[in-house]
Amino acid sequence: MSAQLRDTAGELAEIVWREHTVYRERSGGVVIRGEHVRRWISLAPAGGRDEVLVRAGRILDGGTTAPARSEAVVPLSAGTGVLAATCRRLLAEAAADVAPVAPGRAAPGRSKRSNQSGKAARPKGSGKHTSFGSWVILACVAGVIALYVYSTAMHG
Repeated sequence: MSAQLRDTAGELAEIVWREHTVYRERSGGVVIRGEHVRRWISLAPAGGRDEVLVRAGRILDGGTTAPARSEAVVPLSAGTGVLAATCRRLLAEAAADVAPVAPGRAAPGRSKRSNQSGKAARPKGSGKHTSFGSWVILACVAGVIALYVYSTAMHG
């Protein structure tokens, strides 16, 4: 399947991007890099015999790749046209995920709920109020300091 995957990736690369680099991964998959658009596509054998896992993501500054933003399983027998359409959809999703968003406005295709999930993902205690646990720690530290000062004053 590796040779068939490599041939399919070569055909697919010609359809999706004019400028591209195709290489084989250690895991047996094939990666197509479009440096000029700062995106990548990965084709890897999926669970089924005739299925391919298609993933798409960004190329970061310095040439490293970001984790896949989206993925889909496509039958290899569906043809290059179906694979190209799937790749374009996944690349569009990856591009939409990184588009700058004005504060208070959701990105196209995103619901308000997914926009607000970033607020809930903040670490606990990142607000400007001191939590109860922090007050307890401060009280313990103050108690240790007071005990040290008292014992030093009593013993000399």
